[in-house]
Amino acid sequence: MAGNDLGSLLGGLLGGSGQGAGGGAGNILGALLGALGGAKSGAAGGAGVAGANPLGGLLDMLTRSGLLDQAQSWVGTGENKPVSGAQIAEALPDETLQKVAAETGVSPQEAADEIARSLPQAVDKLTPEGSMPPGSLEDIIREQKF
Repeated sequence: MAGNDLGSLLGGLLGGSGQGAGGGAGNILGALLGALGGAKSGAAGGAGVAGANPLGGLLDMLTRSGLLDQAQSWVGTGENKPVSGAQIAEALPDETLQKVAAETGVSPQEAADEIARSLPQAVDKLTPEGSMPPGSLEDIIREQKF
């Protein structure tokens, strides 16, 4: 499944080997991005962006939910501003968070808390130049790991 593959890549990026803290965070982020990519791929005009790189869609969603400063800090080259699990839970569609929780075997609150802990670091590592690189998310992750 694409979410599991993405989770493995993200886990490696976050310093895990597929298990432990980095792997768990990667699996939850992978499930989240997979859910967002799948949910948006059927929407008119969203297929190209969401299908290749759902991270941009996630950052847009967070920005529209009042987390502009945090999202910009993660992409930018300065210090990453923190976000809480409650803020993540409020920003994400409930069905998306439920799907991520079910797929990863945690509660929706645990999923939101883990996303809040790991998303800033993941976005920061995926945007080393201070902007979203072009290409698919998988390609971007592979490039950053080396």
